[in-house]
Amino acid sequence: MIFFDASALIYLVEGAEPFAGRVRAELAQIARKHPQMGAALSRLTWLECRVRPARNNELVTLAAFDAFFARPDLVWVELGKDVVELATAIRVKHGLRTPDALQAASCLQLGARHIFLTGDASFRKVAGLNARVLR
Repeated sequence: MIFFDASALIYLVEGAEPFAGRVRAELAQIARKHPQMGAALSRLTWLECRVRPARNNELVTLAAFDAFFARPDLVWVELGKDVVELATAIRVKHGLRTPDALQAASCLQLGARHIFLTGDASFRKVAGLNARVLR
């Protein structure tokens, strides 16, 4: 399962280069190796992606995000008790900010066969998180 951190999804949907190209290249490489791999994200990704375009009244960008989020094949990881407990442990052990700890914990709920796409190298320190940093 490919888990989208907000930064990776923002790069992809907004299309800012060179980052969008890096996400597309990573997704193409993953698809070649694992053609059946699905996509997942958390409700926190949903929130983080929509804030700036909503604040700036960028309706086209907001619609592009909403179209992505409406995909029926997406797996949504909810921010339930297990995610919060694991995020707490991650925050204590690694010092990640709360949103980042929640993202890491959300992805880890998917099991060992995941790829966490992000633009933030701080995720590399989380044990068991297969983070691919897009920089």
